Amino acid sequence: MQSSWAVGWALAAGVYTLVFSLADDDLAWRVMFWTGALPALLVVWLRRGVHDASTATAAREQDPRRGSFAAVFRPGRDGVPGLLRTTVFASLLSTGVQGGYYTLATWVPTYLKSERGLSVVGTGGYLAFLISGAFLGYLTGGRLTDRLGRRNNIWLFALLSAVCVVAYANIPHGADTLLLVLGFPLGFCMSAIFSGFGSYLSELYPTAVRGTGQGFTYNTGRAVGAVFPTLVGYLADSWGVGGALVFGAIGYGLAALALLGLPETRGKELA
Repeated sequence: MQSSWAVGWALAAGVYTLVFSLADDDLAWRVMFWTGALPALLVVWLRRGVHDASTATAAREQDPRRGSFAAVFRPGRDGVPGLLRTTVFASLLSTGVQGGYYTLATWVPTYLKSERGLSVVGTGGYLAFLISGAFLGYLTGGRLTDRLGRRNNIWLFALLSAVCVVAYANIPHGADTLLLVLGFPLGFCMSAIFSGFGSYLSELYPTAVRGTGQGFTYNTGRAVGAVFPTLVGYLADSWGVGGALVFGAIGYGLAALALLGLPETRGKELA
């Protein structure tokens, strides 16, 4: 299911290439903005077929008052484990993973166009290679999540993503073939993380607060991670976009460190 993200990304890249090839920049970005709003209408239709998990439904029926928001911030007491530590480290993990991803998804097209001198069509072609890697990364990451464990899969690809980001941003000018080829493993690694990411966050919490815990930590990471592309924009003036892209590797490093405070959940019986 996660691989569908790469399909949407590919469609968006195709629309970008088409629109910016046919219209001037002042009009093209407006067309892209409103085109991007259209898929949101699908949510209304999809929502009709989405239902809660049976364990969550049963828990809610037993005690409708369960699942307070404050529970995910409750520290351990008198030998009873709390969830505060889990929430802190899971939020850091989510910040690192999404900060690194947003940095690349936001700035790679600009990097290819402004610093590597590619045309709109050329940029679309290079993105297609990166997105192809992302699609296979989602599929492969799902299998490795089951084989290696959720934690190990995220840790492995966080480290590989950091290496790929640094290598990609430092490819010499003129080595366009290498830039094209390296886009594939970059897309592969940065996407393979997400195959088991949602399930890992949810499995860190008991059923009563599973949605609350996952929702808070994921969206905390989304909010704080959104700062990363902004920092790249500031740093680009002095470092260049390519140099500033390396900041994305810091996000993946943060994710790897955050995992040191979180347990493995593969095979865990959900309570």
